[in-house]
Amino acid sequence: MPGNSQRRGAIRKSSKGATVGSGGQRRRGLEGKGPTPKAADREYHPAHKRAKAAAKRSGTGSSAGGRGPARPKSRGSKASSEMVYGRNSVVEALRAEVPVATMYIATRIDTDDRVREALKLATERGLAILETPRGELDRLTDGGVHQGLALQVPPYDYAHPSDLLDPEMPGIPLVVALDGITDPRNLGAIVRSVAAFGGHGVVVPERRSVGMTASAWKTSAGAAARIPVARASNLTRALEEFKKAGFFILGLDMDGDVELPDLSLASEPLVIVTGSEGKGLSRLVRETCDQIVSIPMSSAVESLNAGLATGVTLYEIARQRRG
Repeated sequence: MPGNSQRRGAIRKSSKGATVGSGGQRRRGLEGKGPTPKAADREYHPAHKRAKAAAKRSGTGSSAGGRGPARPKSRGSKASSEMVYGRNSVVEALRAEVPVATMYIATRIDTDDRVREALKLATERGLAILETPRGELDRLTDGGVHQGLALQVPPYDYAHPSDLLDPEMPGIPLVVALDGITDPRNLGAIVRSVAAFGGHGVVVPERRSVGMTASAWKTSAGAAARIPVARASNLTRALEEFKKAGFFILGLDMDGDVELPDLSLASEPLVIVTGSEGKGLSRLVRETCDQIVSIPMSSAVESLNAGLATGVTLYEIARQRRG
């Protein structure tokens, strides 16, 4: 048929050698060239410039409030950034050198002493400052009362519990583990006590527990820059690993086997386990402990909060070790 002869003629090679027709035209040009590089790997992409700047800041520790190089994240942790907003909260976070990725300031903000101080502190630390429409700030803070100021706090880089088994740590190993603590101020106070009394780190469980939020960082009064906080996917299993490494596990509870002044294990490698104020130590954690220790108190006081109880215990252990 004429139509068929015309079609057969249409797929012949041209005088220049190119194959004409949809199936073969520029076949080489359609060959795969591999996956598209990530945005952060493309030299002229804004994401590459941001990643390069973040790596530079992480190396000097300037944007992390003296926190130093980032620690590896705990395996399986689900970290997310946090927004701190409101003029007083922003200024307090900047004063405490809470790690900050970006400071957001509303367009045409009415300045006062707090705004000026926030800008001064952020500029001194070399933080990224973005002028942002109020509608966008409303979205970033989920409708919170931001007063035109907000900070984006990056996810905390948790250590792994095994990092606290380093045999080259100075002094006798001393670690605090938290079982069901949900108040970030308690965590911050405990991190501060660990730093004050020669401890080496804190372990928190991944579930049903407080994490290193901006509030915890502020309460630690800078100690969070020096004391690693590790996150365990299973606290009981982590405690068993410490036992295998030669640690004794001491649980704090009102109904203890031993009162704190009579503690005989202070000179040994220790993990002090503090339970929640309401429920105390969980059953499995309690069964893992080598000893349950109580703090003697006046009958007029039922119990101390977790931060105070841990601080008292750490002080007594430090006192005995010095003696």
